[in-house]
Amino acid sequence: MGEGAPARRHHATGLHVVSAAPGTRMAGKVALVTGGGAGIGAATASLVCAEGGSVMLVDRDAAALERTARSLREGTPSARVDFVAADVTDAEAAQAVVRRCGEAFGRLDVLVNNAAMRNYAALADATPQEWQAVVGVNMLGNANYCRAALPLLRAAGRGSIVNVSSCYAVTGRKGMGLYDATKAAMLAMTRTLAFEESGHGVRVNAVCPGSTLTDFHVNRTTAAGRSVEELKMQRQDTSLLGRWADPMEIAYPILWLASDEASFITGTTLMVDGGLHIK
Repeated sequence: MGEGAPARRHHATGLHVVSAAPGTRMAGKVALVTGGGAGIGAATASLVCAEGGSVMLVDRDAAALERTARSLREGTPSARVDFVAADVTDAEAAQAVVRRCGEAFGRLDVLVNNAAMRNYAALADATPQEWQAVVGVNMLGNANYCRAALPLLRAAGRGSIVNVSSCYAVTGRKGMGLYDATKAAMLAMTRTLAFEESGHGVRVNAVCPGSTLTDFHVNRTTAAGRSVEELKMQRQDTSLLGRWADPMEIAYPILWLASDEASFITGTTLMVDGGLHIK
């Protein structure tokens, strides 16, 4: 518990309910973030560091990892940051990353499954190879890191897994059926894992982002010869708030679910989509 953070004992359970002081919500904790090279993953890592935690980043893009790690260290000079370039579909690599995390930091408290793969094929046209590729990242990738991380998360005593799904896991659209189906499966996985791990003190929750203005979308738009301003105009009608989310607006709910402030929340899906799912 950070200095100056008041703790209140619940009379019925004896549980210490902690209200952390600013900058200490992740003090003493270690988070592993997949897809941590940019976007929501990098924003989440930034908040973990700013709140006193340490981070292990995983991404296929080694250059992006180096940039993000440098930015984290510049933003929070006291931050402890490590990273490994790896494909989340590689189960042996997942085990090696978690071992390295344990060796570097001595523990693991939080796993954020954020890595994802997109595909724009219509369901009627998607090939088995396309299905296997998307399932490999969006489902097996998450499973690989859960399996590798759970021994350390259990040992932490109050471990937390946050799966980054999508608002389109619960609402329909056309053109991204492979992505949306695997993101919906992630919610089922979240609920089942919450049941299975409750006895080990590990909470499991999911966040469903809406349209988020990440580097992926910006780079894809500029590569097509269009401006970022044109990109921003595209999502004005896809949520009640009429705009894109900033990655930090997704990272804050992830941080909260990962922290002890959400200690009585597990098996939950949190919609962070500007109201898109009820539109």
